[in-house]
Amino acid sequence: MTVGRRTFLRAAGLGAVGAVATACGATPPPSAPQPSTPAGSMPPSTSAKPAGPPDWDALRKKLSGELVLSDDGGFASAKRAFNPLFDGQNPAAVAKCVKPEDVQACVAAAGGRIPVAARSGGHSYAGYSAPENGLVIDVGGMSAVDVQGEQVVIGAGAQLGDVYSALAKAGRCLPAGSCPTVGIAGLTLGGGIGVLTRKYGLTCDRLTSAQVVTPDGKLRTASADSESDLFWALRGGGGGNFGVVTSFTFSTAEAPSLTVFSLHFPAGSAGDVLDAWQRWLPTTPPELWSNLVVSGGSSVSCRVGGAFVGSSAQLTPLLAKLEATPSSRTMKTLGYGAAMEYFSGSSQRQTFVGSSRIITDPVDGGKVSDLAAGHQGMDLLIDGLGGAVGDVAPTDTAFWHRKALASVQVYAPATSSTRSSVRKSVSTVVAGLAEAGADGGYVNYLDPDLPDWKTAYYGDNAGRLGRIAKTCDPNGVLAFAQSV
Repeated sequence: MTVGRRTFLRAAGLGAVGAVATACGATPPPSAPQPSTPAGSMPPSTSAKPAGPPDWDALRKKLSGELVLSDDGGFASAKRAFNPLFDGQNPAAVAKCVKPEDVQACVAAAGGRIPVAARSGGHSYAGYSAPENGLVIDVGGMSAVDVQGEQVVIGAGAQLGDVYSALAKAGRCLPAGSCPTVGIAGLTLGGGIGVLTRKYGLTCDRLTSAQVVTPDGKLRTASADSESDLFWALRGGGGGNFGVVTSFTFSTAEAPSLTVFSLHFPAGSAGDVLDAWQRWLPTTPPELWSNLVVSGGSSVSCRVGGAFVGSSAQLTPLLAKLEATPSSRTMKTLGYGAAMEYFSGSSQRQTFVGSSRIITDPVDGGKVSDLAAGHQGMDLLIDGLGGAVGDVAPTDTAFWHRKALASVQVYAPATSSTRSSVRKSVSTVVAGLAEAGADGGYVNYLDPDLPDWKTAYYGDNAGRLGRIAKTCDPNGVLAFAQSV
């Protein structure tokens, strides 16, 4: 979530690209868009990669949306991602897709010739949704949110602010992140941690089916009954791997009222508060979600916030069990839509460097506080897990960290001139967290500098994802620096 300039909860992978099933096969992209095909096995391709650059003129004629090349007017705006640190990256073109056939045309034209990456909200922490000299498949034009009773069909280009608005009007809710400009695609494909996670699960846990264009140009439906391996991988396997999702279908819940709260603590107490918070959170009911923010600097400070599915009268005795005394406390009960707005904060672009770790067993709060000391402006945003997240086995979906207590986002403002030094500071803190016992990582906070990143993000599921990758995309049509 964002409060002012601070990012409390982010969930943004590479955009609309996700892992696919061993059944999807991997033939070279066809010369023309292919219609939707039923589930079925296809032999791996033995064909060589196509030669030469894409035929941009031919692709432009096939697209319903706009194709913006690097020398066209408006390209600087079209290529722009959320983080201004990536403004210097230069794709060859941006294809603005408005229907699945546009995505198929892009894969057919560019796949195997130049790097290809999908973009939904453009929040990739590593900037992978703007590949150098590659094609950006911008799915922002596919952003409809169609509430159908207890289900909702969401276009891959929809951003969370619009998703929440449509759901609130229909009296329904979906557990998801909080930054209003994050795309539903990257969020879901990486898992989807949010303020209703402990009660309703990860975003990917509510996914019932998805439409995805695979590297062979086919439009497939992934669900428990169709392309089941693909469906497994789409739920937490990370964005950017082996297909471009064009729409998602989720089950929703009745929209609840929420009591939101914020507790501030005296400077210097962060270590003790974190220790108390780690003891307290697992004892609370899943209706309560909480996070803790440790703010670095010469004097380390912290605050605890959260949301409770219920009334303030029910929440008050739960907060009293936190063995730490706040210097101030605020609490108010809001409807679902208003609560999501409360957590969303600013939607302005932010220049930052980020990474993550995962807390499975409680870590020493004093060590974490010491790590933050001296890093002025850096926040360690510790988001509670447990509850419904842990009701699913680690291997039932691609999201591995089912038994974790919390995720830790390391977030530090940066500029183009300070980027290098800030990256070093972030890496130092990330390494220190691992030494303190918080290893692993959350794939929606992709970090090119994270050691052993594949195991950190995917745990024992990394091997299965790798086998899927080898079968479905042997020619590396959608390969990038941290693809599985």
